[in-house]
Amino acid sequence: MTWNKSEEELRILLDDANTWNPNIKLDYKINRSLPFLDLLLTNNNGTLATSVYHKPAAEPYITPFTSDHPRHVFANIIKTSLERATRYSSTFEEFNNERRDVKLMLLYNGYPSTFIENEFTKYFYEYKSTSPFLQYIDQEKNYIQMRQKLLGQPTFRQSQVALGAAQANKDNDLGENPINPPEKYQDQTEKKISNFGEKLFIHYTHERRFHSCQRDMHKIYEDVFQRTPAMDTHLIVGNRNRRDIQHELIRKRPDKKLLQNKTTKKEKQPEKQPNEKITTTT
Repeated sequence: MTWNKSEEELRILLDDANTWNPNIKLDYKINRSLPFLDLLLTNNNGTLATSVYHKPAAEPYITPFTSDHPRHVFANIIKTSLERATRYSSTFEEFNNERRDVKLMLLYNGYPSTFIENEFTKYFYEYKSTSPFLQYIDQEKNYIQMRQKLLGQPTFRQSQVALGAAQANKDNDLGENPINPPEKYQDQTEKKISNFGEKLFIHYTHERRFHSCQRDMHKIYEDVFQRTPAMDTHLIVGNRNRRDIQHELIRKRPDKKLLQNKTTKKEKQPEKQPNEKITTTT
């Protein structure tokens, strides 16, 4: 919140708010520059400015370029860092500072300079500058245009929420008449089923030594099923990231078998025969 009155009046208000509910206590900080999650808000004489916030104890570590991951993982790291810098930096100066920090972080983690330059060029393709010192954006006007365009696009989380809401509305519409749903939904369902029937998906765990696996799988498929109806099926070969040591050695949730109560069988005592004598020794 922003406050235009005295700091003493603000403290009185917040202290009074702490008495409203015994289970809720407010922990507040009052300053002209405050962090909120990974965003830093600054009040410059009544004008609010935002920038990327880095914790003092944070280390510039990301996925090293030498790690065994697909190439698109490294490209997505660069793209995500630049998008965060663009969304959070309200001024051109703050954006340039964050862009330099991103580049230094990438170099520190072993990313080749040529790879960094290529990914930066892809991101700033529409706003590339002719200046040799600022190769991408050299005017604040271009930066504002790029930022406004990016802010108008939904984030990944917003897209997922919108997709879930649309799916819920669709399910509600189908729930009105589940036996005979509308024809448009029938057509969409049949189309999805037919599309999946025309594709064959094969996934493998990514490793650097399997760099030619996709090409080899397609070649084997064509050699074996050439001039057969199987060639009408589109082969899609994808890869998934290999699980790291943390996921291999640490389980956050025990297996269901361990959570089930097991009944232990009691050992049966041998029955005494009717004519059996019991002897004791002392």
